[in-house]
Amino acid sequence: MDIEAVVWDVDDTIFDYTAADRAGMRAHLDAEGLLGAYESVDQALARWREVTDQQWARFSAGESDWEGQRRERVRVFLGERLSDAEADAWFQRYVAHYEASWALFPDVVPALDALAASHRHAVLSNSSLQSQDRKLRVLGVRDRFETVLCAAELGVSKPAAAAFHAACDALVLPPHRVAYVGDHPEIDGRGAADAGLLSVWIDRGGAHTAVDGAAPGPRRIASLAELPAILGADTRFGAPSTFR
Repeated sequence: MDIEAVVWDVDDTIFDYTAADRAGMRAHLDAEGLLGAYESVDQALARWREVTDQQWARFSAGESDWEGQRRERVRVFLGERLSDAEADAWFQRYVAHYEASWALFPDVVPALDALAASHRHAVLSNSSLQSQDRKLRVLGVRDRFETVLCAAELGVSKPAAAAFHAACDALVLPPHRVAYVGDHPEIDGRGAADAGLLSVWIDRGGAHTAVDGAAPGPRRIASLAELPAILGADTRFGAPSTFR
């Protein structure tokens, strides 16, 4: 296997987005005095995640821009007809709590260290460059990646093959020389495989069912400790995957 570069997803792949989002929104709703409107904290957080997923789907489909999807998340969640300035202010108050909870998954830096000498690295995210570049800098890993590409600037989102091919083009490598690592079974796993990359799907909690479809499909792992073995890196880090 002649893989020269690894392209990474960010949220819930190297950055624990779900945990940060839940902790940040819980603190925000408490500060805003909104928790009393729900039967439980879990119900409030589930509603926020539902609205977030809906608006992200609209953004990915080109039905909303970056700022628009944020504003609509606030309006739909609150059920209020807020002005852009009011929605932006509410969201920024949430962001302050959210950013206080940012953290990498513990297996990220060891995996990047193990692959540093053998592979090039880049990022492809269905987010915005402003958001993800800053996030990677705050988390201390921006210098690990040659380039960061995001849907908001590319004008195309995963799972479209054009998004993955844009990352390959940025690295000046053909798809079969590039691996993609992401957490979503379809958007990342199936999308990268269909685009001709070596697709590595990280399913940390084992909560998803296997991706259906014709071979070759994504390689399924439970930890980034398994990645060097899949890529054939010259390292003792990790072991062959037993999570299939």
